Parts: sequence; C-alpha cells; structure tokens
Amino acid sequence: ALCPGAEAGPVPRVCHLKRLEGQNFGFHLQAERSSRALEVRTVEPWSPAELSGLRDGDRVLEVNEEFVDRMDVQEVAQKIQACGLNLFLLVLNADDYQQAEEAGLDLQALARTSKGDGWSRPRLCHILRHPDHGLGMSVSAEAGEKGRYTVSTRAQGPAEEAGVRTGDRLVWIDGVMTSTLTHAVLSRMMKRRSQDSVTVLVIDRRAESCFTRRKMAVLPVLAECRGLPYVARTMHLATGPDGYGFLLRQERLARSRRTVHILREVDAGSPAETAGMEDGDLVLAVNGEPVESMEHDDIVSRIRRSGDRVSLSTICLAGRHFYRQLGISPLLFRERL
Repeated sequence: ALCPGAEAGPVPRVCHLKRLEGQNFGFHLQAERSSRALEVRTVEPWSPAELSGLRDGDRVLEVNEEFVDRMDVQEVAQKIQACGLNLFLLVLNADDYQQAEEAGLDLQALARTSKGDGWSRPRLCHILRHPDHGLGMSVSAEAGEKGRYTVSTRAQGPAEEAGVRTGDRLVWIDGVMTSTLTHAVLSRMMKRRSQDSVTVLVIDRRAESCFTRRKMAVLPVLAECRGLPYVARTMHLATGPDGYGFLLRQERLARSRRTVHILREVDAGSPAETAGMEDGDLVLAVNGEPVESMEHDDIVSRIRRSGDRVSLSTICLAGRHFYRQLGISPLLFRERL
C-alpha cells in the first residue's frame, strides 16, 4: 500500500473506538521497553477496541489526530480517558513499526502524510447571537445530497468572528448531527430567538475530503475549539499545614436528580483558594483520571492516597450543563493552571 504522495512503505491505519457511557475501551497501553513505543496490549474480546480493528501489539502513533509516539504513557492514557465516548487511534502493527524504525523513517511525517494534503482539524465554534443581525450565517442544502449543508457567513458577523468560514460544511449543531435534520428543522434551530448562542462543528472542503478518504467521521473529539463559554480547569495543589483547604461533598441536583461531587468551604488563604478553586465547582478528574461516575468515597480516597500533591480538574455547574447538552466531555478542552 502507499501513503498519498509517498513511496511504498508502512501505512498507518485508523481505528475508531466507540464506547457506551461507563464502558471501557477495552485495551491496555504500555511503553515498549527498548523503543519506548506505545504498545497495545490485552485487547478484550468484543470490546470497542477489538470491534474497531485494534490488535495486540499495535503501536500507537496518534490519539485523536495528535502525535503521541514515545510520549509518557500516563499522559497518553489521560488523553484517552478524557475523550468521552469516541476515540480515534492511528496505529502501525509491530512489524511495520519495526520496519519504519530500521529504515530511519520520521514517524511524525509518516502520520502527517497519511492524512493527505489539505488536512486540518474541524472547528467547534460557539456563536453569540447578535440582537439585530442574528448569527450572521445561513446554510444551504447541497443539491442531491440529503443532510449535507454548506455555510455562508456575513463579513465580520458573529459566525465569522467565532471561526466559521464561508464554504464550510456544517456537520453538527448543539449536539445534533446535521445529517439527521431537514433544512426546515435546521433553519428553525438557527433562528430560535430563545437561545442567545449556538455551538457548531464545521470543516472546510479540503479537510473533509481527507477525513472521507480515511473513512473517518468528523466529530467534536477531533476538533479545535473556538470561544467556548466554559472550560474545565486543572489545578495542581500542594498540601499546606491544614491540608488542601476544601471539602468535597456529594450532592443531588434538584432539577435533574443527578448526583455530583461538589467543592465546598474553600478556606481563605488555603492552597485550594490560591490555586483558584471556586466554591460550588464540580470535580471532573483526580490526577487526570475521570471520576464523575465513581462512588464518592472512592474519589475521596483517591485524593487522600495522592499524598501531599494532587491535580483536580473542575468546572462550574453551568459549564457541566453546557457540555452535557452538547453530549461531549468537558475534559476535552481543559486548561491547565
């Protein structure tokens, strides 16, 4: 096989792993001793990993289109844990990886070449509605292509300022794939005055052809984000004389009856306050490991076992609701403090 524009040689393959809420992807990752390559191990039968075509011994080059070869295995594992229900891995089998190594191939260039010319990430854009001019964009259905829509933007309008460009294909709006919508329904969603904003996933035509050729779905997990109103934060705390200076409580939200783990009673002058912790924020991850679905006592014990240092990823309640409405993980686009 050939990579586009390359001589004959190893060709990476894409595996798309799809899991259910609370389900594991069904494989382990370890650093291979001699090369430090990221080696796939213990692919479980009938798991999302096996169903995607991932095999024991595969070497991982990219996670969700980010090059990770020889990156620290714990850091890569955290990226995988944080990605939500969909995961894309670019892999080489063990023989091809060894062949590439022996030939002195640049694996990052190999991964980049496999994407094709014109590749770029889709963009997840948050558009604020202007009181007079609306979103500053319109969509038109593509002739003979059911559920495919092209965007036109008004110069310097809200959509353009949010990162949407004329000619982009609209893939997704407020958590709904546009391929499932009629033009009339899509238009109503965009004109809904009760909403002061919409979040859209768009991609330009050249990039879309790269995804199509590789049989990859265009999903938010692969996107770069533009102007999202809420971002999860990761704080690194070192314990003080009186501990970290906060309480973690389990509370039930009145409206949804959902159980959440909330930060309370942040002490003045404590390491927690110094790190920017806010009373009422939700805990999403401890030391990079997602914890929302865990039992409260397990989360507390993880923090205690961490010793005198711990990393907490948090988000405000409104932010968690925002990502839940969109159906994507708030850990995808977190910032680190």
